[in-house]
Amino acid sequence: MNISVIGTGYVGLVTGTCFAETGNNVTCVDIDEAKVKKLKNGILPIYEPGLELIFERNSRQGRLSFTTNLAKGIKDAEIIFLALPTPPGGDGSADLSYVLGVAKELSFLIEDYKVIVDKSTVPVGTAEKVHAILAANLDEELFDVVSNPEFLREGVAVEDFMKPDRVVIGASTKRAQDTMRQLYEPFVRQGNPIYFMDERSAEMTKYAANSYLATRISFMNEIANLCEIVGADVDMVRLGMGSDTRIGKRFLFPGVGYGGSCFPKDVQALALTAKQNGYDFQILNSVMKVNDKQKHILADKILNYFDGNLAGKTIAIWGLAFKPNTDDIREAPALAIIDQLLEAGAKVKAFDPEAMDNVKALYDGRIEFSDDQYEALIGADALAIVTEWHVFRSPSYKVMRQLLSTPAIFDGRNIYDARDMEREGFYYDSIGRNTVGAGKKVEGFR
Repeated sequence: MNISVIGTGYVGLVTGTCFAETGNNVTCVDIDEAKVKKLKNGILPIYEPGLELIFERNSRQGRLSFTTNLAKGIKDAEIIFLALPTPPGGDGSADLSYVLGVAKELSFLIEDYKVIVDKSTVPVGTAEKVHAILAANLDEELFDVVSNPEFLREGVAVEDFMKPDRVVIGASTKRAQDTMRQLYEPFVRQGNPIYFMDERSAEMTKYAANSYLATRISFMNEIANLCEIVGADVDMVRLGMGSDTRIGKRFLFPGVGYGGSCFPKDVQALALTAKQNGYDFQILNSVMKVNDKQKHILADKILNYFDGNLAGKTIAIWGLAFKPNTDDIREAPALAIIDQLLEAGAKVKAFDPEAMDNVKALYDGRIEFSDDQYEALIGADALAIVTEWHVFRSPSYKVMRQLLSTPAIFDGRNIYDARDMEREGFYYDSIGRNTVGAGKKVEGFR
């Protein structure tokens, strides 16, 4: 099939590349000339495991191309995906100006039947708005508008796209349904379902799924905080809960809060949609409050350890991206932690395998960046672990003790066994578990 993807952000680039990988001809359109030039030269603007290989292959074999010319990009397309930004506005609502603006441009360009697909995460009712804008200048026989939300996890997005556990499509006409079924059938050969529904239900499905996962995270963070108070171990609690088939094991890991491009924005947007429709979505409002508080848990622990005085102290940070296997720092807990540490007078030395360039753009000269995780420890008074990259999971404890001025570790992802850390001589404070090595507080050793 001939496909056009408008927007080459995270979703658009993964979508276009993966459709090309299954033999479709894909043209990606973006107004950013510099970005398109880099893509034409084989330079990816994002880090996503597995994407570079299929991007290079499909570009080389001519199935994946890029242009800034919208008319040229959609001319031969049977399906046009709108993968455009929907950033939160000042009130938390999704900004639809990019989506609706492109829809208006398309209304003057379409000459034969095309399926217009909302791939961006958009509020309930957006498909109808796109339809109305197109219909203002087009015969309704020339297009259908479909909602096809994405459920990609950063870090495993290629796998998620190529082997989806379900495909959700909101489409009102049989012609649109048949076109979308033909497109997606190669991705569900193992029998995973394609769910057809109305457009509003498809739009709501995306928000409901992300908001529920965010709710699980905030719930477990509250459980973890209570475990610390009463002396329980949240890891044991998590295992006991997760073995219940009604609950399941996923998204039960406590930490320093969720971040990224989806959960914060989508929870906020759904809560606002409820408010605009006269409904007080109390759970979601609590989820957001808990997450905002949780992003400060680790810095609060560090401040408490040093009796509220971080002046002249150096804190090493391992992990800046909001999760492993991505360079995405949008709403990353590390940023809130860095801000709080800097405000308290601390110096910050940071390392992340992929996200440092993005963070440098925000903290020009205000924090120090290291070439590897051990360099960040040199002379540091404490280590804060914020992102659970695999490279941090099996470090040399001997080297860590030698480099840290004070053997204090604050683990925001619970990646180490507390008993091991106590045996190795560290003060170790994690999330929802007993702190060990308290007797060594502040006393450094070599």
